[in-house]
Amino acid sequence: MPKKRKSRGRHKGDKGKEGYVQCDRCGALVPRSKAVRVTVNSLPLDPQLISELRRQGAIIPRYTIVKNYCIRCAIHYRIIKIRPEEQRKVREPVARKNI
Repeated sequence: MPKKRKSRGRHKGDKGKEGYVQCDRCGALVPRSKAVRVTVNSLPLDPQLISELRRQGAIIPRYTIVKNYCIRCAIHYRIIKIRPEEQRKVREPVARKNI
């Protein structure tokens, strides 16, 4: 059977069996290297309240939320974009939309 991509669509290489992660949108099991990982820093409070508390000297913790998406959900929810064929070979990171 011919291969469509040299990397077979993931970054595994010759590392043996790889773990799976579950997509946070649809629940599909996706290889860890193929999943789109999005990290968001969130604050649990209202922005006006945060600025008021900071003026008074309070320390407000930030929470890091990490979500894994399959390729279908990442494209559907516009987290990543489909690039033209020439730009796919460019190795620079693509700007992602924060959720």
